[in-house]
Amino acid sequence: MKDYSMQNKKAWEYNAYEFWVKTSGTPSERAKKDIDNPVGMLKRYSEYFDTYDDVKVANICGSCGKKAIPLALLGAEVTVFDISEDNKRYALEVAKAANADINFEVCDILEIDTDKYGNYFDVVFMEGGILHYFHDIDEFMNMMYSLLKKGGKLICSDFHPFRKISDILNLEQPATGYFSTDIVEGEMAHARFFEEDIRRQMPKCSYRKYTISEIINSIINSGFRLEKFDEHPAWTNDKIPGEFTAIAIKQSPKRNLSK
Repeated sequence: MKDYSMQNKKAWEYNAYEFWVKTSGTPSERAKKDIDNPVGMLKRYSEYFDTYDDVKVANICGSCGKKAIPLALLGAEVTVFDISEDNKRYALEVAKAANADINFEVCDILEIDTDKYGNYFDVVFMEGGILHYFHDIDEFMNMMYSLLKKGGKLICSDFHPFRKISDILNLEQPATGYFSTDIVEGEMAHARFFEEDIRRQMPKCSYRKYTISEIINSIINSGFRLEKFDEHPAWTNDKIPGEFTAIAIKQSPKRNLSK
């Protein structure tokens, strides 16, 4: 595991279970919300799934299972890949309360067992701001490509790169130049919800934030056929971009782009 991955793991295992209980409810309370309206719990992402029944989904950095469990309730076979044992604990307790079956692999995303999961999934799905946790986006996208079956779909939703130059989502993280390639340290996104004495003790994460062109070119250069790129308004201000969703299909064989 890379040093920066270990750093991020420490951050995501610091009071994470308590945070989810505080913000999302006890596992039984959260499960009731998922059961009552699984499509609603998926929010805008439901429109990017063609079907759910028996679809094998890799939920990358799936955190506390907030999207994996609704997907499972709708009929998908979901495997969450995440670096946090605390996230796994909360997710599996919610899944049990919801009578939903999910698989949860605690690992470095870049070290997923491709002997087991290579060419296995119909959909690779991520949301909620994860790309900045990986210092080499090409290495990350190559792993996503390897997990998918031929014709499989990548659903990559993330924070809009515009936030590199402005804290448009009020995450209280420092801004940089748009074209900066610097690695920066910053708080976890939910650190701002803790009391100041706890917040000061929380481990920092190591971030590398990308431009739109870096993200799009990495998807294409990994062998995907980019089909759609949607931009979504910020939840703080609907006049500016806050998130995006890229939809891409795995082509086979992978194109040789060096020629």
